[in-house]
Amino acid sequence: MSQLIQILKFALPAVIAIATMEAIVLAGVMRRSYNWRAYLASLADALGREYLVYAFVPLSLATPAIGFAWRHRLFTVPLDSVSAVVLLVILQDFSYYWFHRCSHRVRWFWATHAIHHSSNEFNLAAAYRFGWTGRLTGAAIFYVPMIWLGFAPGPVFVAAAINLLYQFWLHAEWIPKLGWLESVLNTPSHHRVHHAANAEYLDRNYGGIFIVFDRLFGTFVAERDDLPCRYGLVTPLRSNNPLVIAVHEWRALGRDLWRARSWRERFACLVGPPGDHPAEATGATPPAQEAAQQVRTAAA
Repeated sequence: MSQLIQILKFALPAVIAIATMEAIVLAGVMRRSYNWRAYLASLADALGREYLVYAFVPLSLATPAIGFAWRHRLFTVPLDSVSAVVLLVILQDFSYYWFHRCSHRVRWFWATHAIHHSSNEFNLAAAYRFGWTGRLTGAAIFYVPMIWLGFAPGPVFVAAAINLLYQFWLHAEWIPKLGWLESVLNTPSHHRVHHAANAEYLDRNYGGIFIVFDRLFGTFVAERDDLPCRYGLVTPLRSNNPLVIAVHEWRALGRDLWRARSWRERFACLVGPPGDHPAEATGATPPAQEAAQQVRTAAA
């Protein structure tokens, strides 16, 4: 386990190097249009998160719940067999599915997750644009049930890191559909749908490593040849300023909370879907917001 943790420490520099190679090939060799400003914005987001924000704010709001769950765990699951490790991976991906789904359906979590969807391009550089406030939201709370069942926090979060590392290659627009693997695994094709802002694709394909939970819970949509993906937010964010990217949805949430007429409305604003907030708070046009909400309602 310690060796695996050491390897994961080099993951960010490695994925940045690979994303840079992709950019050079797409822009220089294949002569495709490439947004280098968006590339630099994603780079600033990743470096600021890992080497500034998380270095000075190492704890999560979920830390007390994690500690409580481990102290009062029902069992202790030893990871000394292949079956135990496989179970860890599957349960972690199941937990990730619900974390990811709630990150789209609960505005408190969306305020951070919107940053990952803020790029109007779909490439490997966009894969590590996660924002700086993930720990502030306490998103790790979704892994507390696993810890309460008896999986130690260390292996759980190592598995979560591997899950995110797996998803790096999914952010490639040039990788085609992968045949029978599309039935089981999350693939670039499935993830292109997830990042699309088209009403037909919105809020779908939440899986991490596997796509089976989307199929089980009715949130799966296949990529269509006749419907190209439009990437980014429903209301596109045009800025490449890392600070604007980091706080744009938090600012919108703050405005809506300020304009709310009661504490009940404020609570609903925090836990309701992003599409429920007033259109004027985000600049979204009513038709776009209505289309987004219809798809979100259908996916719920």
